[in-house]
Amino acid sequence: MISVICPVYNEEKYISKCIESLLLQDYPLDDIEIIFVDGGSRDNTRNIINKYAEKYDFINVINNNDRIVPVAMNMGIKYAKGAIIVRMDAHAAYAKNYISALVEKLFELNADNVGCVCKTDVINKNPKTLAIKEILSNKIGVGNSLFRLGIDKISEVDTVPFGCWQKNIFDKYGYFDSRLIRNQDIEMNKRIKRGGGKIYIIPDTYCTYFARETFVQIAKNNFNNGKWNILTVYFTKQFDSLSVRHFIPMVFILSIILPVVFGFFVFELLFLSFFSILSYFILISSISVVLSIKKKLNVLYLLIGFITLHFSYGIGSLTGVLKACALALYPFNKKMNKI
Repeated sequence: MISVICPVYNEEKYISKCIESLLLQDYPLDDIEIIFVDGGSRDNTRNIINKYAEKYDFINVINNNDRIVPVAMNMGIKYAKGAIIVRMDAHAAYAKNYISALVEKLFELNADNVGCVCKTDVINKNPKTLAIKEILSNKIGVGNSLFRLGIDKISEVDTVPFGCWQKNIFDKYGYFDSRLIRNQDIEMNKRIKRGGGKIYIIPDTYCTYFARETFVQIAKNNFNNGKWNILTVYFTKQFDSLSVRHFIPMVFILSIILPVVFGFFVFELLFLSFFSILSYFILISSISVVLSIKKKLNVLYLLIGFITLHFSYGIGSLTGVLKACALALYPFNKKMNKI
């Protein structure tokens, strides 16, 4: 029995594609239950799921009043009947052999968690969204994450998107950390690795993640990603909860800000800030031009996209530092929790 758990909140644009891809799985549907954990969606998400649930009795919906993913996952795991847990995202669609391939390799590799490549795509294709798609699939945009860049062989890794586990793994390593609004999957995988567990990414299947399609949405999402990188370390007290690549944008932003601050005392330091900005723009402009020519994409959208991604991520991380300091100094002040 396989229990698919999918946290949802206001996903009306994506939920049908997700469900339709699940219904096409080559794994026997009689041995699958699909659990949507809804955080009180205010759009048409719940109605869409309910229509499918009326037709397919293996589709279930439970309520998540806390509205955050780790709580949804923990609720789903406890509710699940299956011996295998497969975590899915409503923003994605899945290859027909997604479940069967993950489950097969979970046992074949004696793994604690198995995942696959997560391809990036957009629903509405136009010059801007195609540029965003490229940025979110490019090493300069997302770092060296194998699950975004692609693989051609089974590899042991630190983390994978979503995941496939035996249910008893959560008794061994613990459930998802409900304090973490973001990065709860990365932190869970790091905990498995610290405990001696094995995590693999496989090339046998894939999922397709549908990216946000405006620069404002990209900025908001990556600001929160950067912010929660720092807060993940603060709450877990484990610096290896994340990888070095997660902090590079913050270091870049600091290379601009700190010389300006200390430039009031030593004027020559201002040149370090100027050099950092200039070097960045030369690098990003060059990469954008090459990608524009090679893949016939709009160079301006590429340039804006890279800048939006890097700056929002780095500024978000700095905001996380400020919030972590505030929480450390005033742990019981409710106003600090809303920063």
